[in-house]
Parts: sequence; structure tokens; C-alpha cells
Amino acid sequence: MTTEQDKYILKVDELGVSYGTVEAVKDVGFNVLQGEIFGLLGPNGAGKTSTLSSIEGLVKFKRGSIVVNGFDVIQQPLEAKASMGVQLQSTSFQAELNVTQILQLFAGIYGVPMSKKQVASVLTEINLEDAGKKKFSQLSGGQQQRLSLVISTIHNPRLVLLDEPTTGLDPQSRRQLWERIEAIKASGRAVLLTTHSMEEAEAVCDRIAIVDHGRVIAIDTPQALVDKHCHDPEVIAASRRGKVTLEDVFIGLTGKAVRA
Repeated sequence: MTTEQDKYILKVDELGVSYGTVEAVKDVGFNVLQGEIFGLLGPNGAGKTSTLSSIEGLVKFKRGSIVVNGFDVIQQPLEAKASMGVQLQSTSFQAELNVTQILQLFAGIYGVPMSKKQVASVLTEINLEDAGKKKFSQLSGGQQQRLSLVISTIHNPRLVLLDEPTTGLDPQSRRQLWERIEAIKASGRAVLLTTHSMEEAEAVCDRIAIVDHGRVIAIDTPQALVDKHCHDPEVIAASRRGKVTLEDVFIGLTGKAVRA
């Protein structure tokens, strides 16, 4: 019998990250289920990037545990990393390679067989069928993000980590990327994304965690957070249109001060 516990693709428990004497992450904990899009929201400096970097294996955490697809990232780092696909906010690839060559290179790195016909099929799927001979720098922002996403998932990882994936995209490109993220979810995989866009969080996330000053201060579905906090004085004060939104809740919980 499969329990909900067995369905967790990512488990973060009492995570602590410090940089010298500065404690950036303080006992952060959350779980992400298979077939779930989970959003990590927070002001600048709240600790979400340190949390994401710890999961990716880029930052050594001081305490706590992280388990990806059943593999502890400290005890079984190779297996954990093999279960992840990562799309960073800013991505660059080998300048001398064209799009087709980049796809073939990363397929080879991940040990995924990819013939010229399969490359053409992938490019058609992400609407880049005419861009195979272009360099990455010659692509538009939306095209770059679509290519980066398909490369990060080329090995069919159980967990996909997306760091502000739609920053700077126009509405059409953003909607297209949302559809691809939702397709990842529909395949039974899990997605963890960071975003500053409350619209994005409401549009694609099944659940979100709001992080501030290194701690998780709220975690639930977007609508449940609105329903729970819509009568809070700070949230009402943040509301500008009468009807409380997720952004109002976010401002009410984290404050109006601009973070560096």
C-alpha cells in the first residue's frame, strides 16, 4: 500500500544554513509530492535562494536533512543529483555551440540517446524547429528559457527545480512556459520553483511556502492562505483594491519595507 509519505519527491527537514555568523536559513521544513508544483516565495534575502542551493548541492548546510526521491543529499549525493533537473535564473551555454549541438551535448552528459531525428522532434516540441543552427545568445528570452527547461528535464528527473523561470518574459512566453511546467506536473514529477510573481504562484502552484528572515512563516494552497489571512489587519492595510489577493497576504506577512 502506497502512503502519502512514499509519494514525497522532496523532503526538507529543519534545514539550517549559515554564512559565517549570519544564519540565512533557520529550521526550514517542507515536503513536495509527486505531481505537485510547489512555490517558494519570499522577499530578497529571505533565505529561499540558500534553501534552493542547498537542495541542488551548491551550498553546504549546517544542520537538518534533505531527501530527494528517497536519497539523502549528503549520504547519497550522486543518486540525489541524478533525480534532479535544475534550471537556474540565468543560464549560459558553450558560446561556440549551436542549439542542436547543445542538446546533443547534454543528452550525452546524461547518458540519454538522442538521434538527429529525436533532436528535431524536441526542437519542434518547444517551437524551436527553425533555430537548430543558432547560437544560444541569438535566441530570444522566451526561446532561451524553453531550451533551458527542456535541457534540465532531458534525463526525466523526478524533481525539477526552477529559479524564477519567467523573469523578464513577455506574457505570451510566460504562458507558454507555464504550460510546459504544468506538463511536467502532469507526467507525475514534482516541481519546486521560486518566484517573485504572485500571479505566477496563483496560476501554477498547488501549494506555496512563504519564507522570511530564514523561516517558513506560512505554507498552504494560494487560496487557503488568502482565506486564512484575509481579515488580518496588516493584510487589509496592504489591500489596494478591496478584494484581498495573494500579494496582499504576502505583503501583510512580510512587511512593506523594500529589501536590498
